[in-house]
Amino acid sequence: MTKNMGSVDRIFRIILGIALLLFAFTGVPATTFNWIGWVGIVPLATALIGWCPLYVPFGIKTCRTA
Repeated sequence: MTKNMGSVDRIFRIILGIALLLFAFTGVPATTFNWIGWVGIVPLATALIGWCPLYVPFGIKTCRTA
């Protein structure tokens, strides 16, 4: 797996993932849709490894090439 995510993309995904997980844990506002916050694991994991599987079929690469 070669990295296909740039630093701006990774930072955005980390912020989004943490925000979604906080929504799942805190439940603010308290709704029945707090389970959606667990989706935050996906952007957080892809940001940490630097590779997005959805970018591959479309040929997207947001990182700089050496």
